[in-house]
Amino acid sequence: MSERVDCAVIGAGVVGLAIGRLLAQAGRDVLVIERNLAIGEETSSRNSEVIHAGLYYPTASLKARLCVTGKTMLYEYCEQKQIPYRRCGKLIIAEDESQYSRLSQIADQAARNGVDDLDYFDRATLSRREPAVRASAALWSPSTGIVDSHGLMLALAGDLEAANGIIATQTAIEAIHVADDAIHLQIRSDDDQSELLASTVINSAGLDAGRLAAICTGLDHYQSPRIYFAKGNYFSYSGASPFQSLIYPLPMDGGLGIHATLDLGGKLRFGPDVEWIDEIDYAISAGRSALFADSIRSYWPDLDPTKLVPGYSGIRPKLGGPGEPVQDFRIDIAAGSRSLQLIHLLGIESPGLTAALAIAAEVKSRMAAAAQ
Repeated sequence: MSERVDCAVIGAGVVGLAIGRLLAQAGRDVLVIERNLAIGEETSSRNSEVIHAGLYYPTASLKARLCVTGKTMLYEYCEQKQIPYRRCGKLIIAEDESQYSRLSQIADQAARNGVDDLDYFDRATLSRREPAVRASAALWSPSTGIVDSHGLMLALAGDLEAANGIIATQTAIEAIHVADDAIHLQIRSDDDQSELLASTVINSAGLDAGRLAAICTGLDHYQSPRIYFAKGNYFSYSGASPFQSLIYPLPMDGGLGIHATLDLGGKLRFGPDVEWIDEIDYAISAGRSALFADSIRSYWPDLDPTKLVPGYSGIRPKLGGPGEPVQDFRIDIAAGSRSLQLIHLLGIESPGLTAALAIAAEVKSRMAAAAQ
């Protein structure tokens, strides 16, 4: 006999945990299903841990709206739960006058997104704040920060379980079928296979979300989009950091450029780059250090390349491929009624960590609207 649950959330990354937490606190019977050994082992723990301000994203996009709202929610949640974080701020730099117009465009876009705290630094002001940086000018974003992503996910999981939600790890989804009576999930845990019936299924599986959307049956009208994988490599720096804040070059195709970030202990790291891949592969080639060194020297000429050490990599699920425009988040209600709801979250990359609490609120609101 198949077991039944009210609401199944697939994926125990930061977004899945935030959704599960919010629904459990609203009184739903929630099971969060995770294929890995522990929570947050994929994209949620393999990133820069940056709390983004919401500067770059297109006007009225989900990324813009949910990042700006989520940033405020996240800072408040960190204070409430005593999750380690730091408002270190970031500088977006222009190497010379030819890049000033790009800075102006970013500032204008940030204003349209509701970010009103940016400041402009000329060369002298920039040199006083970050004397190691070589640049002609910069935008200063004081509301950008860094957060302990693992501590954040532990807090979300704790809230979820305190509201009687359950997290099942080492459990994989092999099939999804929407029928009249329920959404049928074929699941595998270790060597055991079983069926789980749910009234609501939220596919927040990150790197696996596209595959799960594609294998759903029982919905002739829904067409799942293609997902591309962009690997971002990170290199640690074994020497002392000369920076007090985060240092970002101007955005590049597929990402925000190889930037300098700090962890909460002040350790310096660089990344991510953009490496388009077809299969999930977290290996880092030490040979990429030359590419990193060339990029970093453009704003930090005193870099000692021998101190660049391969760190880790993360993979971003993207809705646009190489050379294509950056796409927005997608929150697709593939099936929506009072009795059954199937929701796919697709292309949830940066700023997903920053926006996680706001994404959860958006999903809950759309679920309520679809049930009317």
